[in-house]
Amino acid sequence: MIRSSHILPALLLAGMAAVPMLAPPPAYAADEASADGIAEKYAALLERDYVYPETGKRYAAAIRAGIAAGRYKALSGPALGETLDADVNAVAPDGHLRLRTPEGAGAPAAAAPGGVAPVRRPPKVPVEQAGWIAPGIAFIRFNVFPQDEAVTAAAAKFMADHADARALIFDIRTHNGGGLDQMDAIFPWLFSEPTRLVTMATRASVDARGGSPIDGLASMRVVKGDAGMVAREHWATPNADKRLRDAKVYVLTSGASASAAEHFSLAMKHTGRGTLVGAPTAGANHFGTGEDLGGGYGAFIPVGRTYDPETGKDWEGEGVLPDIAVPPADALARVLTDLGVAPAEAKTLSDAHMPSWPMERRKPRGTR
Repeated sequence: MIRSSHILPALLLAGMAAVPMLAPPPAYAADEASADGIAEKYAALLERDYVYPETGKRYAAAIRAGIAAGRYKALSGPALGETLDADVNAVAPDGHLRLRTPEGAGAPAAAAPGGVAPVRRPPKVPVEQAGWIAPGIAFIRFNVFPQDEAVTAAAAKFMADHADARALIFDIRTHNGGGLDQMDAIFPWLFSEPTRLVTMATRASVDARGGSPIDGLASMRVVKGDAGMVAREHWATPNADKRLRDAKVYVLTSGASASAAEHFSLAMKHTGRGTLVGAPTAGANHFGTGEDLGGGYGAFIPVGRTYDPETGKDWEGEGVLPDIAVPPADALARVLTDLGVAPAEAKTLSDAHMPSWPMERRKPRGTR
């Protein structure tokens, strides 16, 4: 799904927490790598490419006002990133706007003598606990949809290995985003006829210069869209195996379910193919590209949005609402009991399949 060295997966991780940014060129001019130079490059990219042109101009104006006021000049590392993040989100919150600081900046300090060394959590494993959770009921947790052929193969194998299931449970309560590859391995098993899932619209100026992260994907169809945007519909095309066509599908959601996880959620909800159980998702809608800003800093520039093709509504800020609202920690037990598992056993199974990562939203909710 990556079209060039500057393009990250179409839906990316909310906040880029687990996405490696581009390595900076070996040298920068001093003014380019200065705090003000980094801020100006960020402003220029937002003004040129942000999915909503007028909002992009407002972001740029706010950053340039900060430059003029000397707001960034003395800052570096996470302090610079956090200040720029705060300034742009004060204009209009966006679930994907966050700067990535240079590698090692703000790393945990070494432990004091006699103290406990700080511990970094290992990266999230893309797929966890895939298998039969109860007779006839298959379970899989996705923490990310990466651009990784091995993970796509694992998703396809899960579907094939559990094609006789009467119910499938997709746990995306700790899923922070990614691309379409694994979705396109899953959806052909679930639909009996070609089905329109969602619509994705990219700013036309970005699309025209080859900057759309979703251009050329087999599951995308170009359609007429709003002025200034290039719209593509994401479609599911059935495979030849019909065994899962009537299986019940449940999707477990939380406030940490972001970006590509929300795309998956809306596709299931919009088509009526799956039942969402848990809490509203994170509200990080916009897809886009990764850019270098100099000095090891990187930014994710949202260039498009994903929305319900019937209503035109996306999930930015609000999230995708569950069909059955329960605390995320209780979502699996609720689904299992609805499927006929005894409550005590459902609780035991839920405890054994509880995610180890947080299930809370990273940013406060806000409107665009």
